[in-house]
Amino acid sequence: MIEKIEITIDVIVHATEDISKIFQSFEDYLDLKESDFTANETIGHFENPIIVLNAKIVKKQAQNFMKKLLGMLSAVQINELIEEIEERTEDSRFHMRVDKQELIKGHLVVSEKDTIKIKIHTPIYNKKDTVKTFTEIFQIAT
Repeated sequence: MIEKIEITIDVIVHATEDISKIFQSFEDYLDLKESDFTANETIGHFENPIIVLNAKIVKKQAQNFMKKLLGMLSAVQINELIEEIEERTEDSRFHMRVDKQELIKGHLVVSEKDTIKIKIHTPIYNKKDTVKTFTEIFQIAT
């Protein structure tokens, strides 16, 4: 099922953050280039300028991304994600968030604060196969 994987990445970049460091981190650690992202400027909740980065990757690039991503996560974190598959999955999409500041430092940490949103989609035709399918995807790196 990994060959039919599609990944969507969303990042909010605040005015106080250096967008080049974020792009550099994606390139250094996850093999994504600046050209893989689209950038949209908008206004935040407190009227502050923010940039929303989006990337959608498929096929071989998505497979490589998953291998890099899982290679940076600890076995404990991967096992936690596997245990949480049912709670994190909606309509064949697995939702996870990683800490943006930790990625800049070269670490990948599943987190709920200051995050990069990652959605992993693969076709699942029978809902009862969800856990099995995503477990297989998460075990490619182990």
